Amino acid sequence: MTIDLVHLPDPETGKTVTRKLNLEAGRRAFLRNVGLGVAGAAIFGTGAVQEAAAQTVTDTDILNFALNLEYLEAEFYLRAATGAGLSNSEIGGGTGTLGPVAGGRQVTFATDAIRNYAFEIAAEERAHVQLLRSALGSARVNRPAIDISNAFNIAASFAGLGSTFDAYANETNFLLAAFIFEDVGVSAYLGAAPLISSKQILAAAGGLLAAEAYHAGTIRTVLYSRGLYSQAQAISDARDRLDNSNDDDQGIGTVTTANTSLTDPATGLPYARTTTEVLRIVYLNGNAQPTGFFPNGLNGTIR
Repeated sequence: MTIDLVHLPDPETGKTVTRKLNLEAGRRAFLRNVGLGVAGAAIFGTGAVQEAAAQTVTDTDILNFALNLEYLEAEFYLRAATGAGLSNSEIGGGTGTLGPVAGGRQVTFATDAIRNYAFEIAAEERAHVQLLRSALGSARVNRPAIDISNAFNIAASFAGLGSTFDAYANETNFLLAAFIFEDVGVSAYLGAAPLISSKQILAAAGGLLAAEAYHAGTIRTVLYSRGLYSQAQAISDARDRLDNSNDDDQGIGTVTTANTSLTDPATGLPYARTTTEVLRIVYLNGNAQPTGFFPNGLNGTIR
């Protein structure tokens, strides 16, 4: 299936040419059509470009990968804010095994501002689920099995914060739990950006990335204001050990230096993660094998 004709620069001559973009062409066609090449390597890193060129997935695959992650975030925030998750009409009717949600309950917030942040983010994550499901139509995946209870124990143990961690015990624990997700969402959307064929879908993904970045900035800023430097650093270090061998994840700073946005100091841009790197974090193991927050794995092609 193709989308309307669009105008793109020819990578060799620089002249504007008119082409159709194939929604099912996947990553190789996208790289070829827009001539990402050296420019893409400079912006996103050669690793992202090489991975994109080596694999073939469709825009539908990428959107369903994002939908899995949005299911996770929506269930966590909704249950923490309201005590109830997504409705039955927001989780099924698609492909893949429809799974239950283990854990999650309403947090007793002590601060009005934190409660309001939680409700705002919960509403937006629900809207993201609805947006992606609507865009995908019958091709959407069902909500997979999600664990937002014991998975936090695994994450806390891996981060050296103890063998158990109740994300819903108080607003501080809620903020630290949210910190696990938000930076990952930003890096996941950024990593997917050069792999999307449709300009319309790319624009929507850009909007989702921006929303996740707002969320991440809010969580990082509130954590910083509360002086939770060491706890945030431990979570950041854990993500760093899981995703790859690079030391590029960052905490929120120290008492003398704030770091409320996770960016590359050389460019001021956020870091991108490949799908495999994202899976290692949400599965909570370096082998990217289903466990952790998705005990039976994601639904869809990228899992």
